[in-house]
Order: sequence, then structure tokens, then C-alpha cells
Amino acid sequence: MTKIAIVFHSGYGHTKKVAETVQAGAAAAGASVDLVAIDAEGNVPEAGWETLKAADGIIFGSPTYMGMVSWQFKKFADASSKPWYTMDWKGKVAAGFTNSATLNGDKGSTIAYLSTLAAQHKMLWTGTGMHPSNAKAHGRDDLNHLGGYLGLLVTSPSDAGVDEMVAGDLKTAEAFGRNVAEVVKSVKG
Repeated sequence: MTKIAIVFHSGYGHTKKVAETVQAGAAAAGASVDLVAIDAEGNVPEAGWETLKAADGIIFGSPTYMGMVSWQFKKFADASSKPWYTMDWKGKVAAGFTNSATLNGDKGSTIAYLSTLAAQHKMLWTGTGMHPSNAKAHGRDDLNHLGGYLGLLVTSPSDAGVDEMVAGDLKTAEAFGRNVAEVVKSVKG
């Protein structure tokens, strides 16, 4: 069975909801998917490192804070120098997602960082696999309304609770999970 790990940090619960929705999409495509949460101190449990090593694909997730990944995610990325040194993730499929309060919020720099991290690990990056919904007839509840190709982009208004997240962004997250699972399966052969 195809194994995917989603390693993520969530400051207020919104990014965790995205991770769970991506997980559901990948699972619907037949993958076994484990969530590896980065805690408030930027740490991953030791078993989390083993989960990442055993995975066929890794999806990175972080909120965008001040135009970049959270410091907790950055601490995890810095700690990934150990698997980098031994090339534990080489050849695995990688993908990424981010969430912030504004429609743009400089999410692109976060996705670029996540893809750079994957490249440093010699991973194979895949994007959303979908065109944006960018015609006049489209709205926030349509797939990929924020237009991410390189990675999944999600917006959670600053005064919105987790249960008030934009339905279209969550539908996009589910489709993204399915796409990543399909790519991992095709690479795994």
C-alpha cells in the first residue's frame, strides 16, 4: 500500500484542519496516510521521524506567518538535516500546503520554501494538479480559487474559527490529497 506522511505545524487549528482534509483526500485515493504534528515547541516525536522515513511521499504543511513558514516548522526543517545527511527522503514524492488569513498573504514564499526543502532532500515535488477557477462565474467555493499550482493555498479569515473555514478551500485540499496520492502511486510503480 502507498504510504504518505503529512508533517505540519498548526498554530490555531486551521492548518491542522487542512492537514486532516488532505489526509482524507489521499486516503480516498487508496493511500495509507499518517499525520505527524509539529508541536508548539517545534518538535516532532521520535516515532514521527520513523513515520517520515517509512513513507513513500511526504506532504509538508505550515501556516504562513510574516511571509514564511512558522518558526516551529522551520525548527523541524532544520532538524531534518539528520535525514538529509543520510538521504533518507531521497526519491520520495513531496508536496506542500499553507494557510494564512489573507487571500495572498505572501503564501508563495512559504510554498517556495517547502519546495526548496524538498529539493535539498532530493525529493520529487508535485503540485496541486489542477487549474485555477479564475473566470467571472467562479467564487470562493470553487476548486483552486486561490490559483495554486506549486502547492495548496488556503485562506482562513483571522476572525474565523476552524468550523468556519472556506468550503471551496477544503474541497481543494481534498482534491490535492487525492492528486498527491495518485502521483506517489505512479512514481512507486
